[in-house]
Amino acid sequence: MAQADASMDLDTGRETSLERMVTADGIPLKRSLKRAERRRKLFALGLVAPLLAFLLTVFIFPIGQMMWRSVDNPQIINTLPRTVEALEAWDPGADELPPEEVFAALQADFAADQELPRRQQGTGSLGVRLNYEVSGARSAVSRTARQVDGFAVPYKDEFLDAHRLWGQPEIWRVIKRESRPLTASYYVQALDREYAPDGSIQLRDEGQRTYISLFLRTFALSATILGLTFLLGFPISYYMSTLPMRQANLLMIFVLLPFWTSLLVRTSAWIVLLQQQGVINSTLVGLGIIGDDSRLSMVYNMTGTIVAMTHILLPFMVLPLYSVMRGIPPSYMRAAKGLGARPWTAFRRVYFPQTLPGIGAGGVLVFIISIGYYITPALVGGQSGRMISNEIARHMQSSLNWGLAAALGTLLLVSVMILYWVYNRLVGADSLKLG
Repeated sequence: MAQADASMDLDTGRETSLERMVTADGIPLKRSLKRAERRRKLFALGLVAPLLAFLLTVFIFPIGQMMWRSVDNPQIINTLPRTVEALEAWDPGADELPPEEVFAALQADFAADQELPRRQQGTGSLGVRLNYEVSGARSAVSRTARQVDGFAVPYKDEFLDAHRLWGQPEIWRVIKRESRPLTASYYVQALDREYAPDGSIQLRDEGQRTYISLFLRTFALSATILGLTFLLGFPISYYMSTLPMRQANLLMIFVLLPFWTSLLVRTSAWIVLLQQQGVINSTLVGLGIIGDDSRLSMVYNMTGTIVAMTHILLPFMVLPLYSVMRGIPPSYMRAAKGLGARPWTAFRRVYFPQTLPGIGAGGVLVFIISIGYYITPALVGGQSGRMISNEIARHMQSSLNWGLAAALGTLLLVSVMILYWVYNRLVGADSLKLG
């Protein structure tokens, strides 16, 4: 207790002395130190601010926009407010069309939309949105919107004459279900599910399931590429770490050489090498290993994707491994052998555990990069070598279903984050060493 009281008195005395001390311009020293510390923090923040702004602009904001796009659903509620209100009393589980009041509300919504300037009209986006759920809905909306000014009571007959789709309860179920500003339908599709007539979610027919198998194939291909890069990169890194620095630097140039060549050029080169009339098959035929009529199919399939991506991603495994192995003192292995350990035992129990940080860093880099790869599978993958990234690009470029593409991208992002969390729990992210 006496020592504690003495230390408290000492601290109090220091604070009192700081308060009494002043600088040359008469400002208390304590206040001057706080002001200097504040200026230092503001200066550091000013140096980091451009990088933070850059990350927010090109990284955080686009990811947020993608995640918002996957649930945003304004088309129906904005274009058909009267129809949505009239459909509240209709039972979507019944296999009957809505009453006349709903068709009258739909006519009023279409007529009101046609009176707006062309840029503000919502029937175009409405037709696209409904077409994601019901095939042919886009043409039904556009054709009806052009004829709606001439409709007369009873409106139900007019709509049925305008397009056959208005006589199917399915499209009315979709309008009622998707009348909320936020939707989960894109995630339902991304998980190979669909809505039943009663509103429940069920698994799609086996012939219509696409995305789950693509996710599984993507993770399987990424794991395979990770394993191959490890099997090829570990001996290379070990050999480089045992060489003198000059020779190791020369080999490092060959490892980094692919980085100096365009990704498109490298992928195209693999097409030349792997195709049935390519260099590898022609060499095997010339050596008599295979016949001319039994050339190997190594491109436009899963094999081409694995081979090309393994070559492209191999440096991402070699560089972390080499940086870790170079820092392991050779005396550890000599000491283990001097204590009676066999070479394999010394390698397995002394050397290999020290390379785990490099293996973890290289594995995380290769796996995460390969999951999101797009160009190489698109060029050499064919149908069996496609990955989920190719399907996301198709929906963004061809089908223009950006909501489904955003849902698939969000699921891929969440999957990567879950895997990283599992890795952090099992191994620890602080054990990663990239250099």
